Amino acid sequence: MNPHAKLIFLTSLLLGTTITISSNHWMSAWAGLEINTLAITPLISKSHHPRAIEAAIKYFLVQATASALVLFSSMINAWSTGQWDITQLNQPVSCLLLTTAIAMKLGLVPFHFWFPEVLQGSPLTTGLLLSTVMEFPPITILFLTSHSLNPMLLTSMAIGSAALGGWMGLNQTQVRKILAFSSISHLGWMTIIIMYSPKLTLLTFYLYSLMTITVFLILNTIKALKLSTMMITWTKIPTLNATLMLTLLSLAGLPPLTGFLPKWLIIQELTKQEMTTAATIITMLSLLGLFFYLRLAYYSTITLPPNSTNHMKQWHTDKSTNTLIAIFTSLSVLLLPLSPMILTII
Repeated sequence: MNPHAKLIFLTSLLLGTTITISSNHWMSAWAGLEINTLAITPLISKSHHPRAIEAAIKYFLVQATASALVLFSSMINAWSTGQWDITQLNQPVSCLLLTTAIAMKLGLVPFHFWFPEVLQGSPLTTGLLLSTVMEFPPITILFLTSHSLNPMLLTSMAIGSAALGGWMGLNQTQVRKILAFSSISHLGWMTIIIMYSPKLTLLTFYLYSLMTITVFLILNTIKALKLSTMMITWTKIPTLNATLMLTLLSLAGLPPLTGFLPKWLIIQELTKQEMTTAATIITMLSLLGLFFYLRLAYYSTITLPPNSTNHMKQWHTDKSTNTLIAIFTSLSVLLLPLSPMILTII
């Protein structure tokens, strides 16, 4: 892709995200979401592979439908109440339509079907954007309207997302699909708490984005897309592979790593809200995710390939590791001791 075109698309992506997260009017938020969709679609299809073209078309159709629902929801609310403020969503039908639209944009159950396929057909760098930057505007809209939404509906979608994300990730051999189901599972954790502590949802999203960016950058460096190729990545950059294992375990939420912090706080808050049953269910469902994270870590650092492997071994390449990866890895693993300071911010 032409560097100038890529710069325009990335700038438009940042512009659309900024417009949406800083707007109070429904029309400007909708415009930002549309700019985002139009900017990311060429980045998905830049390889011109049939799978990439298919992923771009799927993504565009789903996002266009979700944006139309956002516009329809805001128009019904404006018709009933006479104002376009995002925080003043009071009409019941508008609340239901908006919940559906945001679930489609994020990939929550039962509107998850497009996300693994789109991520599988995208390059790793575009997959990074889809899993982090593209989820920020819908989560911001969810944050602003959380007081108006149906708590039972959000809790059901959250538990369904945690269950499906963990269950469907078990039998995957493609790393990008595993990360897609990981994202769906984490979105369930963010959604279940947004009614009671919206700031905790944002904190969870920030920490999830930090860990996901680290995993995508490491995978992009070692060029691993399947479990079979991850078995020989230890021969390329052994130190980076060890940090990948720690980051995956942090993403799984194991103490004393960074990823344990949001899950710990969410379980604590759910217990305070007398939602012990929901907290127990979603905690048990996170064990499914833990299984495939452990499998990824096992494949990348412990398993030796059989003699009949079809992949060429590359012994200790001279490729230097990006400084950004080192910074992100450190933050993804070592932030838990700072939890008292983070709690004061919340």
